Amino acid sequence: MEDNPYLIATGDGGDETAAPASSASSSLPQEELTRLTDDIIGALKTVYDPEIPVDIFELGLIYKIDVDDDRNINIDMTLTAPACPVAGEMPIWVEDAVNSVQGVGQVRVNMVFDPPWDPSRMSDEARVALDMF
Repeated sequence: MEDNPYLIATGDGGDETAAPASSASSSLPQEELTRLTDDIIGALKTVYDPEIPVDIFELGLIYKIDVDDDRNINIDMTLTAPACPVAGEMPIWVEDAVNSVQGVGQVRVNMVFDPPWDPSRMSDEARVALDMF
C-alpha cells in the first residue's frame, strides 16, 4: 500500500482506525488484502478531477479504503470543494473504477466533507504536476 498519511485501509469492515492494513484484523490473508488494496489504489489513480490534471488518489481525495472479509469495498472520499461541478458523477466514476478490480465484491462510495480537503493532502507527485512546490 502506498504511503498516504490520510488513507486508512482497515481490512476488517469495521470502524475507521489509525491502523494500516497490515495490522488490521481480517480473515483475509494479509497477502490478499495487500494485493486488493494495491489494485484498488491503482484503479483510483485512473480517475481524474476534470478540472485538475492529477488523479484523485494523489490529490488526497480518498480518505479511507475499507475491505471487509467478503471483499466488499467501502471508500470514503471528498472533493476539492463541496460545490464541485462533478460532485454527482465522481462517486460513480470511483465505483466503476474499483469494480474493475478482480476479486472485489460490492463497492460503496461515501462522500464526506469532514475534514475538509485542502492542498496539504496532496502527494508530492501532485504538487510537482501542479507546480505547487
